[in-house]
Amino acid sequence: MIIGITGSFGAGKGTVVEYLKKEKGFTHYSASGFIVEEIERRGLPVNRDSMIMVANELRASHDPSYIIDSLYARAEEHAGDVIIESLRAVAEVQRIKELGGIVLGIDALPEVRFKHILARNSVKDHVTFEKWLSQEKAESNQNDPTKQNIFGALKESDYTITNNGTMDELYQEVEKFLQSVDFE
Repeated sequence: MIIGITGSFGAGKGTVVEYLKKEKGFTHYSASGFIVEEIERRGLPVNRDSMIMVANELRASHDPSYIIDSLYARAEEHAGDVIIESLRAVAEVQRIKELGGIVLGIDALPEVRFKHILARNSVKDHVTFEKWLSQEKAESNQNDPTKQNIFGALKESDYTITNNGTMDELYQEVEKFLQSVDFE
């Protein structure tokens, strides 16, 4: 099984990934991790602005689904169920579906998501609430398939979880999702 995971900033994508890895034995491939590898190769600072720029450049110079195709090639080397996380463009969601995968979207209220990003203390998230909202808006390019469109990608999900509650509630929602796709 291939599960693509998309969602808004700080919605809980990483928490869902960790649950699926630990509880269900999935192997994880991260689009964000792939982009960070390229940022580091180029000697750029690892931050959200670099991530947006490099990801958009990769999609424009190769193909809108380049990042997903690259991660899928890595995943083909391993047997078992796979998660490809951090789908940020509509073309990436569509590519997961073309590959026979299912796309899970994770969303939450902006205030809840900002609280999540502060708690994870990632280098790419050291921003004010206003800057964070502006970055999110910058990742909503609706007219260019080579650019990030997180809310467009979220709308294309096969199943969406709203994560405004507790961790246990999130895990229950993940289990409902897995039951809906007949995962055993």
